[in-house]
Amino acid sequence: MLQQHLVLMVKAPEAGRVKTRLARGIGVVAATRFYRTATAALVRRVADPRRWKTWLAVTPDQAINHPAWPPSIERRGQGAGDLGQRMQKVLNTLSPGPVVIIGSDIPGITRCHIAQAFQATGRADVVIGPAPDGGYWLIGFRRRPAVPRIFEGVRWSHQETLADTLRNATGLRVVQIGILHDVDEARELPRFAGWSGRIILPRLVSAPHPTSW
Repeated sequence: MLQQHLVLMVKAPEAGRVKTRLARGIGVVAATRFYRTATAALVRRVADPRRWKTWLAVTPDQAINHPAWPPSIERRGQGAGDLGQRMQKVLNTLSPGPVVIIGSDIPGITRCHIAQAFQATGRADVVIGPAPDGGYWLIGFRRRPAVPRIFEGVRWSHQETLADTLRNATGLRVVQIGILHDVDEARELPRFAGWSGRIILPRLVSAPHPTSW
């Protein structure tokens, strides 16, 4: 059976590098702590070596040995280029098998969401978890019979990010799973229980069964 790969796109968790929009509302120290804690909690929730191999794709590349990363999870550099070019590198270089890519700032992601996405790759070329802001929190690929290239010309961090990606995926079988919220600004923190300068496990957002786009 082909290996299933779960890839978390992460940044070096250092002040000024992460959650800069959030920092404008709660301060740089609190925003950095949020990112570190949320990322660590995410890795604990979604890693499942019995079902998939979990990778951290780190930027910048020299941060792959940062002490914040759990030693049990393998790391690889994201390389250069925009987000699409860096995700394409992941798709092109991992060993054969389905790939699911997620970001690190969606506190509601659980193993159930990941399992749902991998299951959907059994009948779809591309699986997407849309976000309310026009982007997406998850993208997955079957990578058979070929690795798709659907990131060219995508406007990243834009209300048309999802629409651009779907336009590039014309002709491919696409399945969307449930909407989840990210945390980019201070006003978005009340969605998640327990925030008081630190994050605990959030209220989970359930995802409906996948539907075709």
